[in-house]
Amino acid sequence: MPAGLRARLVITFTGVAVISSVLVASIGFELAKNALIKRTEDSSIELMTRQLQKIEFPIGKLHEGESDATDLDLQHLADQLDTPGSHVILTYGRNLYSDSEHVMTEHDLPSELRGRAGGGFVTQRRVIRNELWLIVGTEVSRTNETGSLVEGTGLRAFMFVPLKHDELQLAFLRQALLQAGGITLLIALAVALASARRVLLPVRRLSAAAQALGGGRLDTRLPVHGQDELAELTVRFNDAAAALETSVAELRALEAMSRRFVADVSHELRTPLTAMTAVADMLSEEADRLPDEPAEAVRLVLHEVARLRELVEHLIEVSRFDAGTATLSLEPVNVADAIADALDMRGWGDGVRVNTPQSLTFNLDPRRFDVIVSNLVGNALKHGAPPVLITARSTDNGLEVKVRDHGKGIPLSAMPHVFDRFYKVGAGRARSQGSGLGLAIARANANLHGGTISVRAQQPGTLFTVWFPPA
Repeated sequence: MPAGLRARLVITFTGVAVISSVLVASIGFELAKNALIKRTEDSSIELMTRQLQKIEFPIGKLHEGESDATDLDLQHLADQLDTPGSHVILTYGRNLYSDSEHVMTEHDLPSELRGRAGGGFVTQRRVIRNELWLIVGTEVSRTNETGSLVEGTGLRAFMFVPLKHDELQLAFLRQALLQAGGITLLIALAVALASARRVLLPVRRLSAAAQALGGGRLDTRLPVHGQDELAELTVRFNDAAAALETSVAELRALEAMSRRFVADVSHELRTPLTAMTAVADMLSEEADRLPDEPAEAVRLVLHEVARLRELVEHLIEVSRFDAGTATLSLEPVNVADAIADALDMRGWGDGVRVNTPQSLTFNLDPRRFDVIVSNLVGNALKHGAPPVLITARSTDNGLEVKVRDHGKGIPLSAMPHVFDRFYKVGAGRARSQGSGLGLAIARANANLHGGTISVRAQQPGTLFTVWFPPA
């Protein structure tokens, strides 16, 4: 069956109509055929009965002194029973008498029918010389002297009635039924198409409305027509759409409040964090002259302040992306120099190997490219193992930058989540340096360029691939 509901409805409707038409036509044809044959049989029997009742010569010598029928009498009777188009055969004893045309012979008379004729009128259809004939036969009977007892005479008459005219009528009827069936099929097909369109129109409207709803048009509603099941389904759809619109509006409001809260908190933390950083810088200068325990406490404070500063910066950056205020400032950038500057600024120049053509230039936002490189390299240095390799090359599709480490690698179960916010691989890394936002920010910056970041396991280590499309 076709997959489309419209096609299945049309095929089913048309199939039912065709089957019904065939059944009606077949039954009608059989009834008409039986009626024609019955009419021919009845008329033939009636004709034979009338002709046989006119026999005046004695047959069968049932009474003493009677003379038997002569051949001339029997031949004359055969001619009397003959009608236009039909033929007659009489059997009397071992003799057989045909009408004057002598079309039918003894071989055309079934022996089985000859035996059954002794019990009264019998009929049989038979093809003789490629033509269909109706054979009607009976034994001639007579009454006794009192007129009450019917006795057989041994004379049996068989009339061959052609059914050619009936066949022509049946052929005409068959042709008419076929034409009527064709017209019925066309009407059924037209009605099926119209009905399918009428039935499926609300379904198509529901499909279009669901697609619009999935596309973000939460105010989509459908008019309700009638009181059938489709109308009830439309009402349910409208109710579900209204409830969804309300829920999404509430979620959006909560999300906006959450974004504002994160942005506000991040900005509010900047002021005390600046003061803490200044104090921490002063303490860092005195840490080496302090006793061991105070010095260790100072170093711990310095470490956590640096971690807090990184977290706040990341939160501010994430809030810009969530608010949709992050923008690109593209300019031609020497990729090798940009990577070297990002590494030198963070003191990573000695621990990372770079394989990038010095002449490679690409349109990028230099600040956001620096964020991508620093986050990927920082992740490789913190959670991987040396050597950390950076390669960049220009392709037909844009710029490709790869960062690989040679550590234990990321578990396969964690691969789909490495770019999720605040996701850290393994419970032991919950207190590790880093906010869990670096890879998410790197991906957001790559997406802002229209590019992508992918991750793949290596043997050993992990490979991150950044792709930037041509500007």
